[in-house]
Amino acid sequence: MELRPWALLLSLLLLPSLALAAGKCERLVITGSPDAPPLLWRDPQDPTHLIGATADVLQQVAKDLGVKIDLLYGGTRSLALDEVRSGRMDILADAPLNLGELDNLDYIHPALVQTDYLVWTRKDSTLAYATAGDLQGLKGAVSERARLTPAFDTFATQHLNLQRLPTLTPVFQKLLLGEVDYVLAGRYSGMALAQTLGMSNDLIAHDTPIDQPGLYLAISHNSACNDPWLRGQLAKKMTELAGSGVAQAALQRNLERWKAQLQQPVGTQTK
Repeated sequence: MELRPWALLLSLLLLPSLALAAGKCERLVITGSPDAPPLLWRDPQDPTHLIGATADVLQQVAKDLGVKIDLLYGGTRSLALDEVRSGRMDILADAPLNLGELDNLDYIHPALVQTDYLVWTRKDSTLAYATAGDLQGLKGAVSERARLTPAFDTFATQHLNLQRLPTLTPVFQKLLLGEVDYVLAGRYSGMALAQTLGMSNDLIAHDTPIDQPGLYLAISHNSACNDPWLRGQLAKKMTELAGSGVAQAALQRNLERWKAQLQQPVGTQTK
């Protein structure tokens, strides 16, 4: 079929914009929770940026894809989510799967990190924990910031006496004071906080996870970088990471990094 002159002209005019679209994603701006060590926290040397295990893994992924990334502080978790929804930032690095956000975000599967939520008790506790049913009739506590799976959240609401407090710090304090029998906290976030509060020798984390929510990369529908190529490449990388042990190694490394930071004199942690 012969192209009309105007159609040929239009196709020629579109060529530059198509070429630009193909290479539009040279830089990704990523944000996430600013207070979730060892996964993510603000860099004390540069508080505009986030560091941690998630940041390390994403830097490696970006290098493999030939894309530059900036892990920037976007405010509290809720404000960071707003930044991504709006498209001012491209990706939320630690998004729990939320069906209500599917109008705003594309979730990359599988999860970047699978978080083990453990049952923590005092060392002198006689609690014998094997399954969630063992906690019925006991007093527990959990942070309101805990990102539990909907299924476990429903179970906890219906069957457990679980007090929800604003952050993990008062949760652990209640446990140490004997005001609750157990707390639920992430394996690594709990270890980081126990170290922060000097409670490591007084608490036990039972090794069998009670819940294992995933934290996903979530790309804004309003991001100029949200295209099939990027989503496909990120999904491929997440699949490769799932069985590689890279994320676990990064978690261990950044737990030690967090501990070392805590041991620095206060005046030397920021510049």
